Amino acid sequence: MKNLSSELKLWLKENNYNENDLNQAGKYGNSAVMKAAREGKNKLVSELLELDVDLNMKNVDGNSALWNACFASSYECFELLVNAGIEIDSKNVNDVTALMYCASAGKEDFVQLLLEKGANSSFENLDGFKAIDLAVTPKIVKMLRNARVS
Repeated sequence: MKNLSSELKLWLKENNYNENDLNQAGKYGNSAVMKAAREGKNKLVSELLELDVDLNMKNVDGNSALWNACFASSYECFELLVNAGIEIDSKNVNDVTALMYCASAGKEDFVQLLLEKGANSSFENLDGFKAIDLAVTPKIVKMLRNARVS
């Protein structure tokens, strides 16, 4: 295993993660990369990605590290995860994707980024709603109307 930076070692210890098992599920089922993304810690996310962590792990709600990066409004973590090959259209336990979450949370920049990265706007959640049905701003509605359907 590669050497971990002292910053990562300390952060792992403070958050009860095992440095010998970086895919260990912690509180709420979040892996280290998921928690680091949720906190917007791009330096730690970058280092964890270099250590070949499982990109597509999901927490107890079925959310991925990408969802957590969107939650944190962390452009850096978002880009790191997408460039590493994370699944853009991962669905949580309610069949909600990061695009649906961002549309419902008014995160216009992240809706745009997800669409640019090829997120599918035609998926439906368990209630039969698409991202456009959940959109909370006119700008998001317009972006989703103009999105190509995958």
